[in-house]
Amino acid sequence: METIETDETDFTETGHAASAAEPVKENKMGTKPVLPLLLSMAFPPMLSMMIQSLYNIVDSIFVARYSENALTAVSLAFPLQTLIVACSVGIGVGVNSYIARKLGERRQKEADSAVVHGLLLAAAASILFAAIGAFGIGPFFRMFTNDEAILKDGLLYARICVGFCFGPFIHICIEKIFQATGKMIFPMALQAIGAVINIILDPILIFGYFGCPSMGVTGAAVATIIGQLTAMSLSFLVLVVFPHDVKLRFKGFRFHGSVVRQILAVAVPNACMNALGSLLVMGLNAILIQFSNTAVSLFGIYYKLQTFVFMPASGLSQGAMPIMGYNYGARSRKRLLECLKYSAVICLLIMGVGCLLFESIPGTLLSLFHANEEMLEIGIPALRIIAVSFLPASVGFILPTMFQAMGNGLDSLAVFLLRQLVITLPLAYFLHGPFGLPGIWVSFIAAESVGAIVAFLLFCKIRKKDELLRREPVN
Repeated sequence: METIETDETDFTETGHAASAAEPVKENKMGTKPVLPLLLSMAFPPMLSMMIQSLYNIVDSIFVARYSENALTAVSLAFPLQTLIVACSVGIGVGVNSYIARKLGERRQKEADSAVVHGLLLAAAASILFAAIGAFGIGPFFRMFTNDEAILKDGLLYARICVGFCFGPFIHICIEKIFQATGKMIFPMALQAIGAVINIILDPILIFGYFGCPSMGVTGAAVATIIGQLTAMSLSFLVLVVFPHDVKLRFKGFRFHGSVVRQILAVAVPNACMNALGSLLVMGLNAILIQFSNTAVSLFGIYYKLQTFVFMPASGLSQGAMPIMGYNYGARSRKRLLECLKYSAVICLLIMGVGCLLFESIPGTLLSLFHANEEMLEIGIPALRIIAVSFLPASVGFILPTMFQAMGNGLDSLAVFLLRQLVITLPLAYFLHGPFGLPGIWVSFIAAESVGAIVAFLLFCKIRKKDELLRREPVN
């Protein structure tokens, strides 16, 4: 087996240190009672993810009051923003999973090395996105509309957000580094600062208050990137200045392909899983545009509203993942399964509350976006139908989280493919003809139900094969 020498320790091809496990201080993820630990680690990222979702939601709320064309333009740009977040979260989760496992194995120097590797991957990905966006945004928008007013607004908004995407890439990577060590307050606070700046600047720049020129959708994009770049700058400052369980060490750093491969083994499937949402939105927009621009705007509004349900669930999974990863690395079967059990129950409660809100007050939710009569007519039944899919989605959230924590990203990818693409889009395509818009919404229920069943079957398969999970617990 090839070994690459470094100044601090030896890394083998598999990324394990050649030396004996290094002594590190006791980590709360291996000692603190699981339920209080999970709640303390899950609540900050749950709130953080809800704050993250505010960027595009707030933009949409204000531009809806600017014009319906502007709202349609921002809705068409939403998949691009989702794709940026998907890839940045994917890299961050890959770093998170690697650091958590190495800390569980008590390999401190390997955990430290992941910090620089992750930041380099995030920077490289942002450059790639900006380069592709410079040439691809125009053709992307023309796939969905030939309306010159919508094209103009959409291109202005998207080019600014994609051109400055290094902000969310770097910030989210650092956020996941903090979360891997159990520090959840920093990410939440930094997200909040960025979102508050965005919320304050949106009306000022869109409508031209306090002497500023009225910039329309361009103002919404500028407000977004200012908030994101502020959050990025502050997160880097916190990483460098404050002490953490892992350290940013550029001195003596050497790039190791083995570390990158292990990060990408989780990052790529996770990014693909999250990116499926973008592909789903693009595919459904192509179907919905055949009905009306209002149908596209409605789906954009739904996707933003559902983030208030799915983002807390995603935050829960982010809080659970380092606990699961640490205890899997530490070979603690009891704590691993305890975390899975509590996470599943909490996720079901979150989804249940979301379902109840969508069923009971759909008109009120739509009115936040200045919905007209046509939008209310098609939107109220749409929200009520899709809300049923939230309940099986809870299984599709939590079990793939455990798969990723164990370093098994492909099984997570399989579940998300079913939930987000393989079933939803084809079924929506076939049902929209005979059943109209309700046929499209029903496809969400079918996809989430099948995804939940497959996730459970994969969990049963892994439980039989994995030595830690299949052995009987010691009394």
